[in-house]
Amino acid sequence: MKKLLLVAFLFCGYANAQTVEFGAKAGVNFASVGGDDTEGYDGRTGFHLGLVAEFPLTENFAFQPEVLYSSQGAKAEESDSYMGFTYSSKATLKLDYINVPLMAKYTVTPGFSIQAGPQLGFLINSEGDYEITMDGETESGTEDLKDDTKGFDFAVAAGLGYQLDMGIFFNARYNIGLSNIWDVEGEEDYSQQNNVLQLSVGYMF
Repeated sequence: MKKLLLVAFLFCGYANAQTVEFGAKAGVNFASVGGDDTEGYDGRTGFHLGLVAEFPLTENFAFQPEVLYSSQGAKAEESDSYMGFTYSSKATLKLDYINVPLMAKYTVTPGFSIQAGPQLGFLINSEGDYEITMDGETESGTEDLKDDTKGFDFAVAAGLGYQLDMGIFFNARYNIGLSNIWDVEGEEDYSQQNNVLQLSVGYMF
């Protein structure tokens, strides 16, 4: 017990001696879904925004947790004709998460950094927009998919960053989903994952 208290005391003393920075960021998502039956899927453009903190550990190494709202998903289109009938469909999968990246940040040269770490995702919305046209007649609507979508998503993220002396920074990051986004009874072997390229701009206060 005494050793634990000593470690906690030393850590608190070290943390107080460092300059913890906080900031905000926002940017564009180029999202897609990989896995089973995704050959005809296209990417969906969305956005992300949220807060950033940076805890220095050494001169070049820092821990950077973030909390981000992130709109993700994918799109799909198909058309065909059979026996004189023409059919076409458009669908958009909309997945919205609160993502918590837990990034290790290594500063290679002043201003330039490499970042990598796990990301925890918490689903807040899942729906599908569709539009079906057959012989000139169109039907469209929105379907709530939250009951069929897992509430937790796990990914690994890696990217590059550059920060100016005035506090403005730029990030490019790719998130690779490792967990199945679907939770459909009887289809446990069917698996699709989130993949997102993020381009961000932010400011450290």
